[in-house]
Amino acid sequence: MTTVDSSALLVDGPWQHRFVTANGARFHVAVAGPDEREAPLVVLLHGLLGFWWSWRHQLPVLAAAGYRVAAMDLRGTGGSDKPPRGYDVATLVADVSGVVRSLGADRAVVIGSGTGGDVAWAMPALVPGVVDGVAALAAPRPARPHGEVRPAYRPRAMRHLAYAQLPGLPERSLTHGDLTGRLLAEWGGV
Repeated sequence: MTTVDSSALLVDGPWQHRFVTANGARFHVAVAGPDEREAPLVVLLHGLLGFWWSWRHQLPVLAAAGYRVAAMDLRGTGGSDKPPRGYDVATLVADVSGVVRSLGADRAVVIGSGTGGDVAWAMPALVPGVVDGVAALAAPRPARPHGEVRPAYRPRAMRHLAYAQLPGLPERSLTHGDLTGRLLAEWGGV
């Protein structure tokens, strides 16, 4: 399987690419907005299978509104380190908290989509001193705030994540039968 050199993901734009160390790993962030540390920091967290580029349209808009904004590549994605473990919510929260501090801020508003939204929801409980606010997209507020996934759901969730990481298999499954058509119809409400 061919992999993309992560430098190909460092697309030029009205932002700067930075690498910071936090929680024992190296993270890529695309940063825009005022340089001064007094500007409020907004951290953007992408969803599963995404990376910082998911926020390319929001970066300049938030920067123009006076925010210092950082779209982060979560652990295992984009230009960030890809260690063999540490993908649980508590570790991801510690990663984001460390990135906030590495960017010279004490606190931030955290906005996440999908998996990033799950991390954003967990931050006030796990690192309350770091969070000024949370917004989550495609990540409903947990019924059991910041708790672990109920044991009955763990095997199904782990199977789904393991399947999505198998080289080439998810892509191949979309080409067999009518799976793509069925998924598009289901997701599109048709």
